[in-house]
Amino acid sequence: MILVDALLGIGGKLIDKLIPDPAARDAARFELLKLQQNGELAAMLAQTEINKVEAANTSVFVSGWRPAIGWVCALAMGYQYLLRPFLVAFNPVLAFPGLDDNLWQLLAGMLGLGGLRTFEKVNGVASK
Repeated sequence: MILVDALLGIGGKLIDKLIPDPAARDAARFELLKLQQNGELAAMLAQTEINKVEAANTSVFVSGWRPAIGWVCALAMGYQYLLRPFLVAFNPVLAFPGLDDNLWQLLAGMLGLGGLRTFEKVNGVASK
């Protein structure tokens, strides 16, 4: 993604230097953005197809990894933000280890995957 953004930045600078006409320059930038969006859209569609095949599999080791990761994330969030503060408040002498504070980033990513999972279930592709 970073490489694509860097290439688009270079492409935009080249367009600015090589095309003096504002209308032609805007058209060239538009085409460059269309190429970027088409590539990202194709990658998203390919991943969606992979997700559909994966969710339709009857093996829990193939279709069950997302729910397992979701439960692990939920348990980690529950410990870090609910249980641990209570333990520290009632027994400040003991040191209860904390987890990484990047759990919110993990949760945001998991909710994004959960959205895809919901899409699969609505379309009847997900395993029961």
